[in-house]
Amino acid sequence: MAVLASLLLGALLGWLADSTGAGWLVTTLDTIGSTFTKLLTFTVLPLIFTAIVLGITSLRSMGGGRAAARLGGKTAMWFAITSLISVLIGIGVAGVLRPGQGVDISPDQQRVNDVNEMSSGSWLDLIQGLVPEHLVGAFAEGETLQVVFVSLLVGAAAYSLGDKAKPFVEFNQAVFEIIQRVLGWIIRLAPLGTLGLIGNAVATYGNEFFAPLLKLTGATYLGCALVLFGVYPLLLWFVARVSPVKFFGKAWTVLQFAFVSRSSGASLPLSRQAAVNLGVDRSYASFAVPLATTTKMDGCAAVYPAVGSIFIANLFGFEMGIAQYLTIVAVAVFGAIATAGVTGWFTMLTLTVGALDFPPAMIATGIAVAYAVDPIMDMMRTMTNVAGQIAVPTVVARGEGILDDEVLKAPSSPLLINGDEEADQPEERRDGSEEEPALAKA
Repeated sequence: MAVLASLLLGALLGWLADSTGAGWLVTTLDTIGSTFTKLLTFTVLPLIFTAIVLGITSLRSMGGGRAAARLGGKTAMWFAITSLISVLIGIGVAGVLRPGQGVDISPDQQRVNDVNEMSSGSWLDLIQGLVPEHLVGAFAEGETLQVVFVSLLVGAAAYSLGDKAKPFVEFNQAVFEIIQRVLGWIIRLAPLGTLGLIGNAVATYGNEFFAPLLKLTGATYLGCALVLFGVYPLLLWFVARVSPVKFFGKAWTVLQFAFVSRSSGASLPLSRQAAVNLGVDRSYASFAVPLATTTKMDGCAAVYPAVGSIFIANLFGFEMGIAQYLTIVAVAVFGAIATAGVTGWFTMLTLTVGALDFPPAMIATGIAVAYAVDPIMDMMRTMTNVAGQIAVPTVVARGEGILDDEVLKAPSSPLLINGDEEADQPEERRDGSEEEPALAKA
């Protein structure tokens, strides 16, 4: 309720700042929102590294290498399936609403400069950017994809060493819990951060949002909503045999947080615990959710590249054919890993329009126009991303027989708000006396 109230109050303050020209209020809202975002951002990379390392090493309890490979394969398969469905929905929605058609606006020169300074996505850059020159540089420069790559290597090495790597694994566990506790404190500031972020967005982008770019924003929200409230509930109901009401009841806190923070990485501990509260085996959730956080983004990597590409084409009167639409689908399904990081939407969109052979000037101008309302669109995109990062592990867990229906049906306390993850675990699973996972018995 506090976050929802902050959304309304922030929007009201932003409208007042915009309509009255109160520069001091815009500055205040921007400072509050940016400070909250910075607090979240500094936790992301250590969270991702420790979570992936712990997730990989925890797979040892689930039946060994073959079982782990099978789980990884099924997880990747469902990532691809849901990405395919999501990009088709994005194409369909954009085809009906035709965002960009009839729009005649010029981007602000500062936004054009900002876009030109960003690193665009390309397959060659993706491959070359996987391996860091040195470990510290990957963290210092905020290269999320490189941190993921290093995490996978280190986690695999720790897994292969077994007991020899136990001190290292315990150290990572301690770091993960410390960062998670810090993030729990930051989450308490979510209502204040929400007020600043929403207020600044309305004050800065309000006029552009309600006028020429309404179709682009509406198409993005509609496409994401169809995935979030249509595709995932159907998969959960028919494949995982999980009530969508139960899913949203246990995941709603993290979905609200993702909407406000616009960060899948900062939402990671909440997402992981939401999956556990839905009955997903903790060892598998510790592997699948961190991996999904950096590679499973249906909002940023599927719906939005489709909508954004069609928006840019319509903006310049470029007629797209079947080949172009198939290209959008292929990039969404196979290029999701390129979305890792804060600029994931930009990487994926430029990767898509680059594959469509749009002229560079057309790409830069089109993205600069869309960039005007990106913070507003990013809220819904991130919310959709995080929902998929919880839903897919739930579906896979049911198929592998490692979804605990007793935990699923049991009520759960608020995620991380109390800073005590253990409070969400059933009593018999806190003392180390839990039964051997079903997968390990197979």
